[in-house]
Amino acid sequence: MATGVAGSMLMEGARQWAQGKRPRLSDLLLTPANAVRVTHQLAQMRGAAMKVGQLISMDGGDLLPPELATILARLRSDARAMPARQVQAVLTANWGAKWQQRFEPFSFTPIAAASIGQVHRAKTKDGRDLAIKIQYPGVRKSISSDVDNVASLLRMSGLLPKTLNITPLLQQAKSQLREEADYQAEGAHLQHFGQLLADAPEFLVPELHPDLSTKNVLAMTFVDGLPVESMVQAPQPERDRIVRLLVGLLFRELFEFGLMQTDPNFANYRYDPVGQRLILLDFGATRAFAPAFGAAYRQLNIAAITRDRAAMQQAAVAIGYFDQAAPPGHQTAVLNLFELAFEPLRQTGDYDFGSTDLAQRLRLASLALDRDFWHIPPVDALFLHRKLGGLYLLATRLKARVNLPQLMAGFR
Repeated sequence: MATGVAGSMLMEGARQWAQGKRPRLSDLLLTPANAVRVTHQLAQMRGAAMKVGQLISMDGGDLLPPELATILARLRSDARAMPARQVQAVLTANWGAKWQQRFEPFSFTPIAAASIGQVHRAKTKDGRDLAIKIQYPGVRKSISSDVDNVASLLRMSGLLPKTLNITPLLQQAKSQLREEADYQAEGAHLQHFGQLLADAPEFLVPELHPDLSTKNVLAMTFVDGLPVESMVQAPQPERDRIVRLLVGLLFRELFEFGLMQTDPNFANYRYDPVGQRLILLDFGATRAFAPAFGAAYRQLNIAAITRDRAAMQQAAVAIGYFDQAAPPGHQTAVLNLFELAFEPLRQTGDYDFGSTDLAQRLRLASLALDRDFWHIPPVDALFLHRKLGGLYLLATRLKARVNLPQLMAGFR
C-alpha cells in the first residue's frame, strides 16, 4: 500500500509541477486514487486499521476532503468475510473437532461482517436460535502495528498539528481495541447491561450463551430487527421516540451507571417495530467512568445551560479540557464552544435536529481554535464525545424532535 501511495504521489506531484503549481504533501496524499487504494487495503486488512478508517469516516468525515470521506465511508460496510475453511478452523480451535454435531446445518455465510469479526446465524440441536460472532484470526496481534500505521497516514495528511502529542491517545486506542477483541469481556458487559436495563422493557439486550462463548467466539440469542437508520420513513412520533430513548440511555450511562457503550456505529442499534423496542448490540467498546467524571460533566451541563461561565470554567478544568495556565483567549474559545454545543439543552420544548445547522457552527468554531494550543483531552472525554457525536448524527439522520431539557431534568 505504501509503495502504491508513494508512486501515485510522485506522479501527481510531477503533473502539478509541470503545470507550474507547487503542491503540498497533504494534497498529494489525499487524492481520490490514493483514497481508493488505502480504503481497499484497509478493508482487506480488517482489524484495527479498518476500524480506525471507519471512525475517521463517521466521526471526522466533515473535516476531510469530500473524495476521501466518501470512499472511507465504504469501510462501514465493506469488510471482507472469512472463507468457509477459515471459519471452520476458528470454530474447531474454540469448540473442538466435533462442534458441528451440536448444530443444525451450520451456514458458513455470515449475516454481517465488520472490522474485528463476522456474525453467523445458527440453530443448535437443543433449539436455540443464536447469533455467533467469530473473530478474524490474528486481529489481536495486529492491533499495535495497525494503529501506528494509520496514525502515520494521519500525520502525513496534515490534518493534525505537528505540535499535537497523540502518543497517549494511541496507547489508549490500542488498549481499547484489545478489550474489544476480547469476546469474554464483551460477554460480561452484555450480561451486565442486561441486568442494568432489566427495568426498561423498551430496550432489548440479547442473552449471552456462555457454553459457546470464548475469547474469540461470542454466542448470544439471535434478535431480529430493522437497522435503526432505516427508520427515516417512520412517522415523526416514532422517530422522536427512538432518539429520546437513546439520549435518555446515554444520560443513565453517564450519570447513573458510570458505564457506557461508546461505539456510535449505527449498526449497533436495531429496532423492533412490532414490540417498539430498541435492540442494543455490540458491547465491546464499553467503558467505565469514575463518579468524579460524571459529576464534573453534570456540572458542565448545568453551567452551560445557565450560561454560568465561572462554573463552566471550573468544570472544564476538573475534566481536563484545559488547565488554569492556558491562555485566557484559548479558555474563552473553548468555553464558547461548550456554550454552543449545549444549545439543544437550552431549547424550550423540542429541539429539531432535522433543521439545525449546529454541526456546521460547531465545526467552524472548532477550526477557529488556535492549533498551537491543541491538546488531547482526557480519554474518557473523547470516548464520551464519540458517543455524543454518533447520537447527534443519528438524530439528524432521523430528523428527530426531542425535548432534551426534559430528559436532563431527572439527572440535575
